[in-house]
Amino acid sequence: MDSMRAAKKAIRKLMNANSDIREAVAEWIRVSETENADRFNSYLYSNSEWSALNVAHIEPVYSDKSPLIDGREVLQACFTQALKRDPRVLAFGEDVGKIGDVNQGFAGLQEKFGELRVTDTGIRECTIIGQGIGAALRGLRPIAEIQYLDYLLYAIQIMSDDLACLQYRTKGGQKAPLIIRTRGHRLEGVWHAGSPMGMALHAIRGMYVLVPRDMTQAAGFYNTLLQSDDPALIIECLNGYRIKERLPDNIGEFTVPLGMPDILCYGNDVTIVTYGSMCKIVMEAVNDLETHGISCEVIDVQTLLPFDIQHKILESIKKTNRVIFADEDVPGGATAFMMQQVLEGQRAYEYLDSKPRTIAAKEHRPAYGSDGDYFSKPNPEDVFDVVHELMNEVDPERYPKLY
Repeated sequence: MDSMRAAKKAIRKLMNANSDIREAVAEWIRVSETENADRFNSYLYSNSEWSALNVAHIEPVYSDKSPLIDGREVLQACFTQALKRDPRVLAFGEDVGKIGDVNQGFAGLQEKFGELRVTDTGIRECTIIGQGIGAALRGLRPIAEIQYLDYLLYAIQIMSDDLACLQYRTKGGQKAPLIIRTRGHRLEGVWHAGSPMGMALHAIRGMYVLVPRDMTQAAGFYNTLLQSDDPALIIECLNGYRIKERLPDNIGEFTVPLGMPDILCYGNDVTIVTYGSMCKIVMEAVNDLETHGISCEVIDVQTLLPFDIQHKILESIKKTNRVIFADEDVPGGATAFMMQQVLEGQRAYEYLDSKPRTIAAKEHRPAYGSDGDYFSKPNPEDVFDVVHELMNEVDPERYPKLY
């Protein structure tokens, strides 16, 4: 540290000098920074050949025989194949065993695979994570369930202090590839419909955070992670378990790559970046906007950590020159994270013709009931209004003010 501070002060004194001494000091700084980045900043995520980023992408396969079933049944089929394929896979959490979890993703699997592999736990989130860490360290492949995303609060200290930083603390010497499964974002209620995404993003760097929009995408993420040595949090959409999806013929084999956004629809006027339950909300608004002559490009980021590795969002903004970040976290939560990643990290600010906008939930817990949900979380009308307001700035005559 002292040497680096002295060298950086020296380079300032030599700033206008054209000398071999200045170049030698600059080279020493470059080499030293590289060495210290390896010494102090490396191995936050897996660098091994088993990294989740190295898992081959396999598309889901459909045929005329692919049935249309509930989303929960898609997950059930995925978990069945995982438990059958690998004897190291086990799942546990509150209500996971006997009733097959509160949304039936493990329904019938305890009876099929036994109580040691599909197990109920007590109501104690921090010990559920502790059990998962211990099992993963010993070579098993645990899926530990936190019943609702809101209750991640009770587990976040263990996730942050003991799991997310394990590989970093040991420079890759120890790994605990625990998969934490939970659900949230949207459903009528106060404690079961939260989206504390900013909390998770800031607290568990070192774990991947995956936010699938439906259960087929979630199944693909489970298949990916079970081939990797990375710990991860998968957040399923709470209101998606009874929405119909087609069951892929290769349910136990297809994978979804991490850090690769999915373009849900193409457009030219505004880019909307979102994820999870908001994908359905945004698409409903976009269909209405289309009838008013506004063309939106909708991007589902799919994973927040890692985030858009190939800068697909930047390419969209180069075309539309406008961007909105939408989710169900509080203002300044995950929307701010996405904005920083895109505007600063991808330098997308260079291509904007309008100020970037965010659409987020209100700053309080979601209120109870359908009306409470509507006025607490972003709805299609909110999305329509923000997009229309952006276009009003561009062409007030064509898109007059709504209010």
